[in-house]
Amino acid sequence: MKFYVDFDDCLCETGRAFTGIAHSLFGKNVPYEDMRFFNLQDSFGLTADEYEQLMIEGHRPEVLLSFEEIPGACEVLNEWIDRGDEVSVITGRPYSTCDISRRWLEEHGLERVNLFFLNKYGRDSFIKNSIFNLELEDFYRMRFDYAIEDSPMAFRFFKHFPDMKVMLFDRPWNQGCELPNDNYTRCFDWKRIREMVG
Repeated sequence: MKFYVDFDDCLCETGRAFTGIAHSLFGKNVPYEDMRFFNLQDSFGLTADEYEQLMIEGHRPEVLLSFEEIPGACEVLNEWIDRGDEVSVITGRPYSTCDISRRWLEEHGLERVNLFFLNKYGRDSFIKNSIFNLELEDFYRMRFDYAIEDSPMAFRFFKHFPDMKVMLFDRPWNQGCELPNDNYTRCFDWKRIREMVG
């Protein structure tokens, strides 16, 4: 089987980390549970300049390396790889974070996963002239049996994979979203994801 796995907030606790960054930079006290928008500018009530500063700070190598693993994520991915499945981590991070993102994966035992950088959300404003190593047309030529994703904004990409099963990792910013069809299932942890895949 072939798996699409999002990086931030599926493998590591990015949203939780950004609540601390927003507080330290701007005094914004927004609890993780109150992050109602995938767009961090909206969740924290930031100006455009503040948002850019937040994203630059949040993408510093030492900050990216500090993100905590979501319990069970790496264990389950390695189980799939051990049985011969193909796991591709497809992130919206800019390619400039490649080395440090790969290092995070290696430090958490995921040196065998594929890693692709896809411009999912047009976030090249905070790191100027960002590049990505996977273009949409190439992404659409790939095949996946399952996807693990936290962002409803990614659903538009999944229309190109009508038979793919999507497991939406439950997060505060996606709790109000409507699942497009029966191929989508909300999952609260990696134990449930493991059970769904079998």
